[in-house]
Amino acid sequence: MNGLSTRVDIALLGIRVDAPVQRRSGAGPSDDGHVLIGGVGAAIPIRSDSPYLVEGNRLLFDGTDTGLEIEPVQRPKFYDLSTADGVSYEQIARLHGSNVLATTVVQTCIRYGEEQRCRFCSIEASLAAGSTIAVKRPDQLAEVAEAAVRLDGVRQLVLTTGTSAGKDRGARHLARCVRAVKAVVPQLPIQVQCEPPGDLSTLAELRAAGADAIGIHVESLDDEVRRRWMPGKATVPLDDYRAAWAEAVRVFGRNQVSTYLLVGLGEDPDELVSGAAELIDMGVYPFVVPFRPLLGTLAVDVDGATAPRADVLADVTVRVAKELRRAGMLGTDQRAGCAACGACSVLRSAGG
Repeated sequence: MNGLSTRVDIALLGIRVDAPVQRRSGAGPSDDGHVLIGGVGAAIPIRSDSPYLVEGNRLLFDGTDTGLEIEPVQRPKFYDLSTADGVSYEQIARLHGSNVLATTVVQTCIRYGEEQRCRFCSIEASLAAGSTIAVKRPDQLAEVAEAAVRLDGVRQLVLTTGTSAGKDRGARHLARCVRAVKAVVPQLPIQVQCEPPGDLSTLAELRAAGADAIGIHVESLDDEVRRRWMPGKATVPLDDYRAAWAEAVRVFGRNQVSTYLLVGLGEDPDELVSGAAELIDMGVYPFVVPFRPLLGTLAVDVDGATAPRADVLADVTVRVAKELRRAGMLGTDQRAGCAACGACSVLRSAGG
């Protein structure tokens, strides 16, 4: 097996490993353990039925050494701390990969009712389980970020949010959180993530607050797929996304704006790659990630959906990576965020 095919395989089939740092449920399309593959951060499903086993930091396939070294990310020191009012730091923000701090600043979403919910999302499941709190105050995030940088060498922060009923769709609370963190750790790069705000001037407010990069996540550029998988978000027209991306590129700069594109929702692979190329031409990084069914989501509990085939994921990823290289846009050139981390995607293994 070559490195790319193995990376694709484990992204879909998972691995058997004791991973102290894991992400269970939440706002995104991942439910993973965090490891280092050859020293590079990766978020890989932990599955007891996987043919891949990590033993002595080596990745074995049915007992045969694949040649890849995998090391579980260790539990960070800041997880052992709590705020003065008794809230665990781990409930406020989590370690992603080896050096990324991430949190959902508002853990509820106006689109979480079953008729509107994104079918791959379980944003409120972690809240119901008690593993997080509903709203993270700016001062709490600043406190946790300072500790994570000081104790665990965190190098970037990702702030996302459930969608609010306000015209800003939650962006203004993100801005307050960014300002608070930057006041304490001004050197820490921050990516914010939100839906296209109703007033695009809000994007400039986020930049002025100190945000270094932004993710405006559409997940699919196919309207039929959007209506089926994201009925609530699909009410926001793609033209609104395009206007927001264009303004975000103007405000944040080329390759400091990104969007998720999920492989496996039923979108034609050629059209997905073509759409990704259009985004790249705009200066937007298409963060191509395999759809993986999460426990607690409608995709599993109602639809019985499955992940994409390995050959489809590999083909799409390789072609999008080629377009990114053509445009001189690499995830590692982003200041902060999902593309800068790269752990949930295979793009970095394909040269993107």
